[in-house]
Amino acid sequence: MSEPVTVEQRGELALLTLNRPDKLNALNYATIDLLMARLDGIERDPAVRAVVLTGAGRAFSAGGDIPEFTASMARGVDEAVRDFCRRGQAMTARLEAFPKPVIAAVNGIAYGGGCEITEAVHLAVASERALFAKPEINIGIPPTFGGTQRLPRLAGRKRALELLLTGDPFTPARALDLGLVNRVVPHDDLLPAAFDLAGRILRHSPLAAARILTAVTRGLNVTIDEGLLIEREQFARMSACADAREGLAAWIGRRPPAYAGR
Repeated sequence: MSEPVTVEQRGELALLTLNRPDKLNALNYATIDLLMARLDGIERDPAVRAVVLTGAGRAFSAGGDIPEFTASMARGVDEAVRDFCRRGQAMTARLEAFPKPVIAAVNGIAYGGGCEITEAVHLAVASERALFAKPEINIGIPPTFGGTQRLPRLAGRKRALELLLTGDPFTPARALDLGLVNRVVPHDDLLPAAFDLAGRILRHSPLAAARILTAVTRGLNVTIDEGLLIEREQFARMSACADAREGLAAWIGRRPPAYAGR
C-alpha cells in the first residue's frame, strides 16, 4: 500500500502530499499520525527550510475520515475526544506553530479538516479549482480541528459564523477575500506559485523567519502589550545570531547577504 503522506525533498523545500486520492485525502488517524511524524523529521533536518503541503488527485482533503471517527464516537465520548478531536487539534496546532514556513497548495476540495489545515498553516495558495467548506454542521457536529477558533480570527466573527452555521461551500475567490489564502492561481500554476512563494522566503535568514513565525503565532493569542514583549524577546534572540550581523553587514556593504543559519 502507498503511504498516506509522501515527502519529496526539492532543494531546501520539502513537498508533503496527502496521498489518499481514492478517499479524497480524508484525514484518518494513520494519515494524521504520519503527517505529524513527517513534520518531526523535517524540523530536525537543517537542509529543509520550508514546506509545501498539497493533496494527490482532485482533493486537498475532504476532512476527517467519517467512518473512522464515527466508530470512535460509538465507543464513547472520552475515546472520541482523545482519538479524533485531540489528534486533529494537535495536528493543526503543530502546523500553526511549526518553526519553518508551511505553505498549503490547495489543489481541490478543502472541506472540514482540509479547510482547518488551510486556516492553520502560515501561507496558502489556492488553485482556481479549489473549493472550501465548513460542513461539519451537516453531520450534526461542530468543527473539531480548530475551525471554530481560527476562522473567526482570520475572517471576522460574522463572516465565519455564516460559513460555520450554514455549511455552504465557498469559492477560492471568497477564501481570498476572507484571508484564508494569499493567492488564487490557474490550476497548472499551483505548485510553481507555491514554490515561488517559498523561494522568496528562502533568500532570507532561516533564523529570522523562525523568529517572525514565533512572534506572530504566539502574539495572536495575547494582548498587544504581551505581544510586544514576545516581539522584543524574539529580537533579542536574533540579535545574538551571526545571521543578524551578516544581514546588517551586507546592507551596509551593499552586497547580497550570505546567511549560514546560525
